[in-house]
Amino acid sequence: MPTTLPLLLVPLLLLGGPRSVQETPEAARARSELEATLAREGVLLDRERGVIGISASVLVKNELLEYLLVAPNGQAHESLFLTQVRPSLVNAAMLLTGVEPGRNAHFEPDGAGPDGRPRRRVYPPSGDGFLLYAAWREGEETFLYRVEDLVRNLESGRALRRQRWVYLGSRFAPPMPGKPEAFLADIEGNLVNLSFFFQGNTLLTAAAEECESQSIWAANEWLLPPSGEPVRLFFARRPLERLEPAWVEGLPQARSSEGDAPR
Repeated sequence: MPTTLPLLLVPLLLLGGPRSVQETPEAARARSELEATLAREGVLLDRERGVIGISASVLVKNELLEYLLVAPNGQAHESLFLTQVRPSLVNAAMLLTGVEPGRNAHFEPDGAGPDGRPRRRVYPPSGDGFLLYAAWREGEETFLYRVEDLVRNLESGRALRRQRWVYLGSRFAPPMPGKPEAFLADIEGNLVNLSFFFQGNTLLTAAAEECESQSIWAANEWLLPPSGEPVRLFFARRPLERLEPAWVEGLPQARSSEGDAPR
C-alpha cells in the first residue's frame, strides 16, 4: 500500500522541527515508523552521517538537459537520471537530516535598459542543501563521482561547477473540493532541476549562476554507463570522502561503457 501523505509530514511535526534536541515519545515513534517505511521503499537514510541513498538509472545521454533527476511521470526527455522512488519519500528523508529550506532563484528590478524599459536581474538560489554523488560498480571496480562531474557545460567546455544543491522541498497545491492537498513534486515527477525554474516545485535546485541557462547542459557521456544502466545516488549534508563498506556492497552492477560509441 502506498505511504500516505500525512506520514510524510512527520518530520515537520517533531516538536521543535528538525533541529529539536529532544523528542516526545509520540514523535520518536512517528520518526521510527517513517524510517522503517523509507527502508522498505528502498531509501537509505543515515541520519548520523546526514546521507540519503536511492536507486536510479542513467537516462538521457544524447540530448540537452534541464533536470538532473526525475520520476517516471517527470520530464524524462531532458533528465540525466531516473528514479522509481516517490519524490515525497525522498523529501521526508531529507527533512529527517535537519535540512532547512533555502531560497529559489528569483528576479529583482535592475534599473532600466537603453530603451528605457525596466530590467530584471536573476539571483541564483541560496541556502541549505546537499552535495550530490552518483556511484555504481562495473565488475570489481567501484565508481563514485560528484554529479557535477557527470554534466558538461557546452558553452565553457568544462564540467558543471561543483556546488551545494539548494533544498526547496517542493510545495503543496491548494486542495480541490473533496480532495487533500497534493505534493507537487509527486504530481509533476521532477526531483532535482539543473536549470533554474522559478516555480519552486522540485526538491532540490542547482545554484551556480550559469544554471540560469537552459540550453548549455549535456551528459558527460564518457564517464557514465550506457543509458538504462543502474546507479545509486547519494544526497550528503557533508562531503563524502568514501562510501561505507555496506553502501559499496549495495551498489548496483552497471554494464561497462568500454567500447561504446559516443551517444
